[in-house]
Amino acid sequence: MRILSGVQSSGKLHLGNYYGAIRQFLQLQDEGEALYFIANLHSLTTVRNAQLSRELTCETAAAFLALGLDPSKATLFRQSDIPEVLELYWILGTVVPISNLERAHSFKDKVSRGISSDFGLFAYPVLMAADILVYGADAVPVGKDQIQHVEFARDWATKFNLTYVPGYDPAVPDAAAGQARGVLKVPHARVQESTAVIPGIDGQKMSKSYGNTIDLFAPDAEIKKRIMGIKTDSTPVDAPKPTEQNVLYRLLQIMSSPEQFQEIDRSWRSGGKGYGDYKKMLLDLFHAAFDPARKMKNELMADPATLERILQDGARRARALAGPIIAEVRRAVGLA
Repeated sequence: MRILSGVQSSGKLHLGNYYGAIRQFLQLQDEGEALYFIANLHSLTTVRNAQLSRELTCETAAAFLALGLDPSKATLFRQSDIPEVLELYWILGTVVPISNLERAHSFKDKVSRGISSDFGLFAYPVLMAADILVYGADAVPVGKDQIQHVEFARDWATKFNLTYVPGYDPAVPDAAAGQARGVLKVPHARVQESTAVIPGIDGQKMSKSYGNTIDLFAPDAEIKKRIMGIKTDSTPVDAPKPTEQNVLYRLLQIMSSPEQFQEIDRSWRSGGKGYGDYKKMLLDLFHAAFDPARKMKNELMADPATLERILQDGARRARALAGPIIAEVRRAVGLA
């Protein structure tokens, strides 16, 4: 099974990135052929400073490695190092209906929050589909909010195959060679349901766009400020605490072990502790989980040559997969 996903290098990685995506990436690197890219082309829709773009790309690579990605198992690379993805982006775009892009949830959400509705943002799903399809990915681990983009990739791969492969049958997308096999493989989304959406400190989905994140690699003082600032209600210390729609309760559930959470849940429902006590528990859980990675990330950032070597090796391996697929695409459409 070939697994493909990526994370934008448009800001600092946070708990939502880790529990909603990166932790799953780390598990999947032992289950199949895993490719993970730093989506620095996608980040150009929001990052408009060249030096900052380079820094964020390096930081994202270092964070992935510090959190446990093993470059001997998984392929880690920069999106911008793969010219094949941009070629497929254009070719695929020639069969994409405008109506699909107009109903993209991500586009509508970002425009509603004041992000400029430029071409890059509008065509974002096409580039994401090219990212997936150019490597022949089978599975794409994503959060719930990204499922639509994988569905688009499936639809557009099917439409491309129907357009350019005589006799292609979408009911048999994996037909053997010589039986109208599709040029582009139809992928499927893989969602980790239990932690697919991580709440931010204000109760909305944790997102850089909302400014409600707990960053994985922020200074200790900033981490403490964020956790102690989690939105809570006015339930008295002695009273049982509500569990529904409670951000602090949900984050404790996500970050603690089943045994730890059993005790937290018992205490939470019994009363006797204030929200401040539970925030301190969450702070302790955060440091226990991420302090080793925080230390390693600093060491990696101090060795840019090693980071670059890993990314260049990843790009070489990724292009070895993308090359034959884009060659077949070019033949199918008459460019070769």
